[in-house]
Amino acid sequence: MLTLDDASRRLLERAHPSAAETVALTDAAGRVLADPKVLAAVDVPAFANSAMDGFAVRAADLPGTLRVVGEVAAGAGDLPAVEPGTAVRIMTGAPMPPGANAVVPIEDASVAEGAVTVGAAVPPAQHVRAAAHDTRAGDEICLPGELAPAKLAVLASLGLGSVEVRRRPVVALLSTGDELVAPGVSLGPGQIHDANGIALAAAVTEAGGRPLLLPRERDDEQAIERALTDAAGRADIIVTSGGVSVGEHDYVRAVLERRGSLAFWRIAVQPGKPLAVGELGGTTVIGLPGNPVSALVTFELFVRPFIRAMLGLVGDGRLRVRARPETRMGKDVDRRAFLRVSLWAQDGEVRARSAGGQLSSQLRPMADANALLIVPEGEPAAETDRAYEAIVLEPWR
Repeated sequence: MLTLDDASRRLLERAHPSAAETVALTDAAGRVLADPKVLAAVDVPAFANSAMDGFAVRAADLPGTLRVVGEVAAGAGDLPAVEPGTAVRIMTGAPMPPGANAVVPIEDASVAEGAVTVGAAVPPAQHVRAAAHDTRAGDEICLPGELAPAKLAVLASLGLGSVEVRRRPVVALLSTGDELVAPGVSLGPGQIHDANGIALAAAVTEAGGRPLLLPRERDDEQAIERALTDAAGRADIIVTSGGVSVGEHDYVRAVLERRGSLAFWRIAVQPGKPLAVGELGGTTVIGLPGNPVSALVTFELFVRPFIRAMLGLVGDGRLRVRARPETRMGKDVDRRAFLRVSLWAQDGEVRARSAGGQLSSQLRPMADANALLIVPEGEPAAETDRAYEAIVLEPWR
């Protein structure tokens, strides 16, 4: 069996950046710039403006009483000049009129009969936002990672209506097994609902990819071969669930070995040992185990970082913390375990308790968990006297 680290390295060597596409800025939330470096074409702001509602003045005229000769609102273009002994009423965000070099807030002034009296001196540039104080034309701005609201705001402030982003990798998802039927369909003898297709499609979307949910296939080698061959021409990645173990009807691995290539198989992780990685028609195929928890955990460990690598992102993007178990939790001593746990903060440390049963077929504990507690190879259990690294899946209080 390969170690997790070796398998991850070998898999990520296959990742290549996805092509660029242009999208409207309004559709760019969560996307990743094809080139994180953006050259500013304009000053931001383009003009000096007021940070307060008040009066635009010459600092040298204060303290004193000044004649009010006009008003400037945000968006104004025709600006009255401020000459010695005068002031202009100004609104927040409005351009500074020529001659003015400071703003007196309205609450610091007394207005009567067309004049404003200010009883104290003010320094030049008081409450004035200088032109280009945020960004100067020609500045190189680096915006790596997903485009969050603040990054989108920067792009909008530069006047960009569209941006070049990495295309979301198309991830074809194939569930295999005679026992599977669609959610919403009544179960017959020996049948179960296909939970993996729905769960993995959601996981692909969360990771930044675009899921292509294929029709389920029975345990038939020719049918699985046709499905994989067709998907290779439509997707950037193929992810299967089931069919990669050693059973008589596990055909995904057999198809890869016969029609494509099998790079490696079986990983020393718990849950999720029977994981296969190969290639078919030039497309990377990642064969996940069929058990639902194993499928989700191995997606987290392998597919999520692979999708992000195609987007130019590093790692899985998950927060990691150190957490101490509330009780001892056993594991396979030879494999690195990812135990489903709930985290909480107590007495200045992060604590972890088992979210329930740790069998790979028990979905409810996976849904109840907010983290995966990582217990290394060579250890028989998570012990209560030490802290372990945990992958945070959801926020906790």
